[in-house]
Amino acid sequence: MKLLLIHSDYIEYEVKDKAISVPEEISVHGDRMEEALTVFTAVEKIDEKSHTQAVSDATAEIVKTAEQLKVNNIMIYPYAHLSSDLASPKAAKEILIEIEYELKNKDFDVKRSPFGWYKAFKISCKGHPLSELSREIIPGNEKKTAEKEKEIVSQWYILTPEGELIDADKFEFTGHDELKLLYEYESKGSRKSEGQPAHVKMMQSQELVDYEPASDSGNFRWYPKGRLIKGLLETHINNMVGEFGGMQVETPIMYDIEHPALSAYLKKFPARQYTINSDNKNFFLRFAACFGQYMIMKDMTMSYRNLPLRLYELTHYSFRREQSGEVSGLKRLRCFTMPDLHTLCAEIEQATEEFKRQFDTAKNWMNDLKLDHEVALRFVREFYEKNKTLAQSLAKSAGKPVLVELWNEQYFYFVMKFEFNVIDSMKKASALSTVQIDVENAERFDITYADDKGEKRHPFILHTSISGSIDRCVYALLEREAVKMAQGKKPMFPLWLSPTQIRFIPVGDEFVSDCKVFADEMNKISPYHKIRLDIDDREESVGRKIRDAEKEWVPIIVVAGDRERNEKAFSPRFRSGDLGEGNRTYSVNELHDLIMEHVKDFPSQALPLPLYLSKRARFK
Repeated sequence: MKLLLIHSDYIEYEVKDKAISVPEEISVHGDRMEEALTVFTAVEKIDEKSHTQAVSDATAEIVKTAEQLKVNNIMIYPYAHLSSDLASPKAAKEILIEIEYELKNKDFDVKRSPFGWYKAFKISCKGHPLSELSREIIPGNEKKTAEKEKEIVSQWYILTPEGELIDADKFEFTGHDELKLLYEYESKGSRKSEGQPAHVKMMQSQELVDYEPASDSGNFRWYPKGRLIKGLLETHINNMVGEFGGMQVETPIMYDIEHPALSAYLKKFPARQYTINSDNKNFFLRFAACFGQYMIMKDMTMSYRNLPLRLYELTHYSFRREQSGEVSGLKRLRCFTMPDLHTLCAEIEQATEEFKRQFDTAKNWMNDLKLDHEVALRFVREFYEKNKTLAQSLAKSAGKPVLVELWNEQYFYFVMKFEFNVIDSMKKASALSTVQIDVENAERFDITYADDKGEKRHPFILHTSISGSIDRCVYALLEREAVKMAQGKKPMFPLWLSPTQIRFIPVGDEFVSDCKVFADEMNKISPYHKIRLDIDDREESVGRKIRDAEKEWVPIIVVAGDRERNEKAFSPRFRSGDLGEGNRTYSVNELHDLIMEHVKDFPSQALPLPLYLSKRARFK
């Protein structure tokens, strides 16, 4: 890294134009700072290799100079002209942001001019012997060695249901193709989106959800059918967590950047935050519900008798400024809905028992969505060695080989986690359900309980999302159907999530009223769990109506004419053989009971669109 440090009477700049294709987003196009140490900075390729050390060394050099000059104001100014061997824009921006945060945490007043823009600037240099200094930051050999010793090394294994741990490179993956894809993706793959995932066109053609051009990238508009699916998933996860003992709360979406306990989080992900200013204070928009629940737990009075204790929030608005190359349809968003559960446990035995219970609950969620999935377990090796039976019990519960990652030492706040992953149509993995055993944040946020002797202790915290983000669940549903389509199978949602569960198609206008009678009779049978049915009364041929219903993935189609009117019996077209027998007739009651058998254990919502298709407007 190259630094040019100028002790200045003032520095001011004005943003002019883009210098790179995707510059940093800005709301202010200019700024000024008086009596400042201006640090013109060029981040180089070598800094990418030792990211943490580069930030640490640069921060130390800037602090040393500022203290020598007795300056409290610091302006970080990206200046690519200092080097011909520049780091990638993504890495450079992240390093500059982290330097800014490190300096702020040392009580300096820091500003940073935006990255990736051409800017006009004016500066007045003090003109004394120390007013112009240049520095080159190169990680020293001793620090490189220390960094290498602390480097987190992953080793990959496959754990069988029988409890055998096998080196992943030596495992025979025959019959476990998607587990192999998960291993290759996690150990060697790129998170960057390459091309448009299949689910994007599917979500648009089905009129579920679409991009919102008037908002920031990674924010979406949900149409009625998509909102119904999203709402049903939200209700289902709320019910599951409620039955599980989760107590639902609601917390703010923004928090003080300078809060001492939160700053450690932000230092790990400084480039991922949305920040806003209010009353001359800086806030960040939450990227999880952890913060609000920690604040509640900190103020609670608890004893060991209250544990395990579970707080839960369905966050409709969590924000994460994913990099532009990573934002990819519903897989990775900047604003998402996340069911967040945090469980306090008194000791590791209680934590691991709760962990196993939540693992099984997450497995039920994946089965309810009919999502094929692969399991990943991640441990700090020392924790794994002490808890091998836990890992073996999870693999046995999964009923198939699972991927295991072992870290040589703890880097994150947790010592183990599991993930249920889906493999999409582009053969990339995405995690949905996850639980982590956190061993740090109770102490960081001063969360305590009284043990059986009345002494204060810090509990273990389980970070849990039984479902993963609801948006990503919709992505997973669509991507798995894209995989089936590639195999020549018909796509469809699970019946309880299908926006229309039955479509009646009258063979002529004179049978529209009969279809309405059938629909009313069917929903009188169970008025508190109505079936979502509609009627295609458009002036189209029966063949066209059937084709349109097929395109909408309608699971059950009933064509109604003279026989249906006279006999009140139907020969439905089932989209899947799992739904019913296609070579028999059903009465109204029988067809109702058949559907209820598939949906009775799930939440229900009303039809999201008008009953008659002729009354519906198009969203695209």
